[in-house]
Amino acid sequence: MKFDKWFNKQSRLIQVILLVIPFVGWFVELGVRLSVALRTKDIIHILVFVLFLLVGWGWILNLIDLIYLVLKGHLILAK
Repeated sequence: MKFDKWFNKQSRLIQVILLVIPFVGWFVELGVRLSVALRTKDIIHILVFVLFLLVGWGWILNLIDLIYLVLKGHLILAK
């Protein structure tokens, strides 16, 4: 999967819009995190994917990722 690479190539405005839309942001984050976990096969990325699968639907983790995205240009632990 190369969804994370596609997401990172988008403009910052498109990335922010995709994360802000309710439910779409959760699915986009899951897609990015699943893509990174499958590509790297690193235990940290797999654990972060499971964390977002279970509790990522809440606004807190999404808001933290949104702020980090604006500041750094990518999601937390998804580079």
